Amino acid sequence: MSLLIKICGLKEPEALDAALAAGTDMVGFVFFPPSPRSVGYEAARALGERVRGRAQKVALSVDASDQQLAASIEALKPDMLQLHGAETPERVVMVRGRFGLPVMKALPIAERADLAAIRLYDKVADRLIFDARAPREATRPGGLGQSFDWRLLENLDSRVPFILSGGLDAGNVAQALRITRAGGVDVSSGVERGPGEKDPEKIRAFIAAVRRLADALTAPSSIMSSP
Repeated sequence: MSLLIKICGLKEPEALDAALAAGTDMVGFVFFPPSPRSVGYEAARALGERVRGRAQKVALSVDASDQQLAASIEALKPDMLQLHGAETPERVVMVRGRFGLPVMKALPIAERADLAAIRLYDKVADRLIFDARAPREATRPGGLGQSFDWRLLENLDSRVPFILSGGLDAGNVAQALRITRAGGVDVSSGVERGPGEKDPEKIRAFIAAVRRLADALTAPSSIMSSP
């Protein structure tokens, strides 16, 4: 079974190289100044060139204008855009049409009622990413190291693939995947030694944990149903 891995919030060459060498599928770059993981356009350009096709590049933005999106695209040359704010379905359609790139839309989850938004966005986005809903006093919508009740996603029926995010690390990612059966996982703070400071060892450990589960799921005796 193939499980997609996304390491997000990369801004240092050492961490990026560690993620690529360990076999991540996607690398995410944050274009949102309030975040400690935000990268400038020139830094993003240099990091993007370093990827050299070894993983998909994702440009994350939060309620960005067309001008801001265009600047991030010009710098990073991403394979996908991640909209992590309050963008409406109509905005998703506009972004996909104007920039000609696939869009991954983040949806905040805290309770079962939040799942209703899926039917609005899985018609217009190429992929969904479920993250824990940020507290009202938070200065950013994600990357806070918080998880939500993964059982809310059990037996989820979505028209497009979805990725699980929020509070994941090497120690809990296997359990999260067993419960949600997500097609992929996204991690940022769970592979850091401090806000915005990626730890190469934690990156390698996280990717290894996901790959071990994927290998186990393809074995004759699957552990998906294990407690």
